[in-house]
Amino acid sequence: MGTTAGTAAESHAREEEPVRTDPVKSREPVQAQEPVRSEQVIPGTVTGQVQPARVALVGVHGFGTHHLRNLERLQAAGVVELVAVADPLPPVPGSVPATAAVFPGLTELLAATPDLELIIVATPIQTHAPLGLAALTTDADLYLEKPPVASLADFTMLCDAAQASGRSVQIGFQSLGSHALQAIEELLASGAIGTLQGISATGSWVRDRAYYKRSRWAGKRSIDGVNVVDGVATNPLAHAVATALRIAGARTTADVASVETDLYRANDIESDDTSVVRIRTAAGLPVTCALTICAAESVEPFVTLHGSQGQAVFHYTEDRLTVSTATGETGQVFGRDDLTENLLAHRREGTELLSPLLDSGAFMLVLEAIRTAPPPALIDTAYVRWEGAGDAAHAVVVGIEDALERATQEHATFSELGLPWARPAAEA
Repeated sequence: MGTTAGTAAESHAREEEPVRTDPVKSREPVQAQEPVRSEQVIPGTVTGQVQPARVALVGVHGFGTHHLRNLERLQAAGVVELVAVADPLPPVPGSVPATAAVFPGLTELLAATPDLELIIVATPIQTHAPLGLAALTTDADLYLEKPPVASLADFTMLCDAAQASGRSVQIGFQSLGSHALQAIEELLASGAIGTLQGISATGSWVRDRAYYKRSRWAGKRSIDGVNVVDGVATNPLAHAVATALRIAGARTTADVASVETDLYRANDIESDDTSVVRIRTAAGLPVTCALTICAAESVEPFVTLHGSQGQAVFHYTEDRLTVSTATGETGQVFGRDDLTENLLAHRREGTELLSPLLDSGAFMLVLEAIRTAPPPALIDTAYVRWEGAGDAAHAVVVGIEDALERATQEHATFSELGLPWARPAAEA
């Protein structure tokens, strides 16, 4: 069972999509292979103006190591001071500043650490709700890793708590800090690819047996009755779903009309590892996400904007946007804002949050649809091959790359495509 607020949080041994920790950069696009960086003026960098923000980190292993590296960068710039961390497993020697206090859990940390400005929670999915609620009882703002929580009911509870406390909550969808999103808005407004007819997200990754042995909640729908919902669309490739929804203009729960799921698994797990999620926005736009971690090889995930006169492809882990029309193809790489810096700027200067809690409502409707769907169907072994040996072995769904492409092009589920390993469409 996931730990509750007031006890030690589990280590966050979760693998996530690549993230960027660069300072804020110019939003002007460049025709280049790498982002162009520019200097940033941020609170706390000018001596005598603003004191470094007092920050606590809950969860220092797994994805918490990303936050440690980012906080080290920000502390060197005078922006933050990491004053305390909490994790039942002691930090790796040298990974936490000597001046930071170490606690086994959030309760102990809060009891001994006053005047916090920011609490970052990077713990297992099932602990997000209790730890987030505990953080909101303080005067600190909250950075909560994705997915926000493991059920729509917990999301509502967290939103209510945030509103009552007056605290701000940033959700860790790092791709939403990309400057390419504004460029995409401008692209659509210009009519360069014609009328937007649909959006799709494609994720094709490889994950081996060891991936599902890294923690006791990996690949679980629930543990001892506590929701986890660790599926392909809700954890490893959650950014694909969240980015597609943001581009579609679907932020809150009111922005989504319907969610359909078609869930499968090739691995010996509870949750899905190969799925199609089809969303229709309140404005009637189809958003189809075709995702797997049972590919022959990993490729960079991407979101495609299907227009009547062209298309745009956004490789969000690289902040790279490619636009194709009758006149040719152009490619641009953009900068990205760091979500921790953005939250601090919001707290001190009123800067608009890039990934606020309420704007995760559309994503949470997807998670809820997956949580409440029937268990994912096991793909017949005749259509699965295993590559590698031991814990390094990984499942490959035969022909999955073609299936993903067909699903996104036709906005169809695997069942509707009539794939031999999929449920009959009448049963889906």
